[in-house]
Amino acid sequence: MAAQVREELRSRIRPGIETRELEEFVVGRLAQLGGQAAFKGYRGYPASICVSVNEEVVHGIPGHRALKDGDLVSVDLGVFYEGFYADTAFSQAAGKADAVTDRIMAVTREALVAGIAVARAGRHVSDISHAVQATAERAGFSVVREFVGHGIGRRMHEDPQIPNYGEPGRGQVLADGQTLAIEPMVNEGVPGVRVLADGWTAVTADGKRSAHFEHTVLVRNGDPEVLTSLDGEV
Repeated sequence: MAAQVREELRSRIRPGIETRELEEFVVGRLAQLGGQAAFKGYRGYPASICVSVNEEVVHGIPGHRALKDGDLVSVDLGVFYEGFYADTAFSQAAGKADAVTDRIMAVTREALVAGIAVARAGRHVSDISHAVQATAERAGFSVVREFVGHGIGRRMHEDPQIPNYGEPGRGQVLADGQTLAIEPMVNEGVPGVRVLADGWTAVTADGKRSAHFEHTVLVRNGDPEVLTSLDGEV
């Protein structure tokens, strides 16, 4: 359900649309499918999805902001259905992207793929962290350290925390049956962020762009299975 709504949402990200319209679509579509958006009210968050634009890293609150041609838009959405949560995020340009926007989105998605590839039984949590960091930094970008991936299931955030940086071979050993939300947040410039006066929206410390991709992943029979995918692929 999360994957279906995410993919349907992509076609609505275009110049001129207000970010609140993206939220309205997600809430309405999930209701049609029998689920509900998971974020509203969670720890006091005032909206049902997060829409973060350009230098906004995460937790951007939807409102009357109209997207402009070339904006880098990151959407994070959670779904609650029959007692369980799913969490997924993607970045996409509104209209035509410039070369830097295309590259940071591609690298962030590659970092997610690299992290998922090592989410296997017997590996350590920090193996995921290291794979994400190495992919981003090899391309000349930086990873956000203030926000992390996480376990997920009957609660939105469960153990273990999954940083997007660190040395391999550390932390919890992964086992069959664990479900993880792996979510690289990659900055064009420095890794630091600051939170705006609304108490939620995190922006890059230097005002440069950021991208965000996320999948919910199950460790099954030793290997990673991407749950928030329509075709089983990352």
